Amino acid sequence: MGKHPVTQAQWAAVMGQHTGRFSGDRLPVENVSWDAAQAFCRRLRNTTGRHYRLSSEAEWEYACRAGSTATLLVRSDDHHGAGELTTASSPFAAEPVGLYRHAPTTAGSFRPNAFGLYDMHGNLWEWCADPWHESYDGAPADGQVWTTSGHPTLRVLRGGSWHDTPESAVPPCG
Repeated sequence: MGKHPVTQAQWAAVMGQHTGRFSGDRLPVENVSWDAAQAFCRRLRNTTGRHYRLSSEAEWEYACRAGSTATLLVRSDDHHGAGELTTASSPFAAEPVGLYRHAPTTAGSFRPNAFGLYDMHGNLWEWCADPWHESYDGAPADGQVWTTSGHPTLRVLRGGSWHDTPESAVPPCG
């Protein structure tokens, strides 16, 4: 897992082109399909000789929590972040309203989590390798990518987006 989300400069260096609506070398790359994210990993692996891949959903959550057992409301089954609205019991309910920035922020603009990872709780949704499952019943207990069953075309996104409010985050299934 990278310290920061993949930036536009990193994407362009590997893929040879800029993608997305916003411009800025230090901005995270956005508007990337799951297939394009997989292609980025393959090309980076072929270029460097090192192993790169999308994390499993379990790996992503472990990295995001950084050892904490706090509730995360950051799962979605599509790129719009659509899903059930949270209730007043949401951990965000008592938080002050923040600044709506109208765009993603520069990678590393805010404090990292306890593992030194930035932008895990927003900025952009992040692809995981797993196909979408309706619940966690039958999920691997070892954090591996859950390749059996699942939806044949939907993939898991985690993290949240600059465009979404905390209320639009979807609680984990199960």
